[in-house]
Amino acid sequence: MRATIAWWDLTDSEQTIDTLRVYLRDEGVDPWKDVRGLRFKFWISDREGNRWGAVMLWESEEATKQPLPPHRAAELIGYGPTERVRFDVEATVEGRYDQAVLSGLGLALGN
Repeated sequence: MRATIAWWDLTDSEQTIDTLRVYLRDEGVDPWKDVRGLRFKFWISDREGNRWGAVMLWESEEATKQPLPPHRAAELIGYGPTERVRFDVEATVEGRYDQAVLSGLGLALGN
């Protein structure tokens, strides 16, 4: 398994965490639903640091090399990620939880 973290420092962009939240709600999430080998993707924000990004968990290195949905966030922000790092995943675990499904959750989607 592989993990990718992409961070944007929004200091030089006209976009804000709030405008990017609207983008996620309106169009940003759905294109990723059919990406093969993507186990999980979640978008993150750091209002204090004025950063916005995403974390992706992949089944394999090969899955990370396929064509991906258009990087509309980079287009809106005006530049690519300030930082993108890729890692090997050493171990995974799922803890106890009350919500069986993670898809469709988050501030951008109203919960």
